[in-house]
Amino acid sequence: MSEANITRLEVDGKEIILIGTAHVSRLSAEQVKEVIEKENPDSVCIELDEQRYQSITDNNKWKETDIFKIIKEKKATLLLMNLAISSFQNRMAKQFDIKPGQEMIQGIESAKETGAELVLADRNIQITFSRIWHNLGWLGKSQLLTSVFYSIFSKDTISEEELEKMKSQDTLNAVLAEFTESFPRLKTPLIDERDQFLAQKIKEAPGKKIVAVLGAAHVPGITKEIYKHQDLERLSTVPPKSILPKIIGWSLPILIIALIAYTFIANPTAGWDQAWSWIIWTGTMAAIGAIVALGHPLAIVTAFIVAPITALHPILASGWFSGLVQAYMKRPTIGDFERLSEDVFTIKGFWKNKVTRVLLVLVLTNLFGSLGTIIGGADVIRVFFKNL
Repeated sequence: MSEANITRLEVDGKEIILIGTAHVSRLSAEQVKEVIEKENPDSVCIELDEQRYQSITDNNKWKETDIFKIIKEKKATLLLMNLAISSFQNRMAKQFDIKPGQEMIQGIESAKETGAELVLADRNIQITFSRIWHNLGWLGKSQLLTSVFYSIFSKDTISEEELEKMKSQDTLNAVLAEFTESFPRLKTPLIDERDQFLAQKIKEAPGKKIVAVLGAAHVPGITKEIYKHQDLERLSTVPPKSILPKIIGWSLPILIIALIAYTFIANPTAGWDQAWSWIIWTGTMAAIGAIVALGHPLAIVTAFIVAPITALHPILASGWFSGLVQAYMKRPTIGDFERLSEDVFTIKGFWKNKVTRVLLVLVLTNLFGSLGTIIGGADVIRVFFKNL
């Protein structure tokens, strides 16, 4: 058996065997099977959380998704990013005619066959996304979404040699690699914290011999962190939102309202100009976002109507309303959820599937609406100073 991509450790009297894999490599899956069968470990740890485990073992899981609940719980953007990353993985897997995540599936199957206990060792992906999201401002979030979608829809193929190089990354890292170069601080929640989380879960796995199936990007970090105690509770906590965005979120609407009110008193005609400028810019830009997402006409109209109001309320977002209208008018069917894994493979599929269409309407309405708020607010300030 080749020892390539295998790291052996002794930690607290336990023998720990780390297998560094590429998530779309057939050779990785074969190596996982070979190592587990030969070593016959007490536990097999895999780089999955409960959510991702369910998604690769239960093809019908999507049928249980409540799109209205996702919107109300403000998880639409995270779900869209999750689907985008799955699409990237599926594209590579299809190119090499293998099943995405095959090495994790093989780890699950081999654990059952050998009687080893299966340990889901990775942190919840929504917590990881939340901790990444927490480190970004509006511009950073926009760049992140752009980076993710560019990676998905790029038609470039990769060679077998490039695929083997990807053994230094997992799928999430691969999609966000270029982005983390621009925003180095995101390496902490994306890689470093997960190294710590994985290390502690592997170390705590039952038995004296443990095999861990991991994206090879995590092996060096885990090798370093596994000898330290890691606080899983701290690593699993979604950071509290900074008070500064909340202060800014309330201050800007108050400023806009105050400027329009003052201008109305001083010059009613200019006040009406300000008010109409605010309505046109915020409403039109939000509506354009819904149009780009190919939203239902009522979703587009909703975006236009609510954006001037929601832009003045930091807790509300125009995309939630347009997304709910889109979901109501074009309610996703079971068939849409069944086709989701295939549809997210292409741009056309992303816009065609009713599930992703709802998510796109919500996210793009919010993004374009935010741009409208900036332009509209700037014009309100311009008219104010012009009429001083």
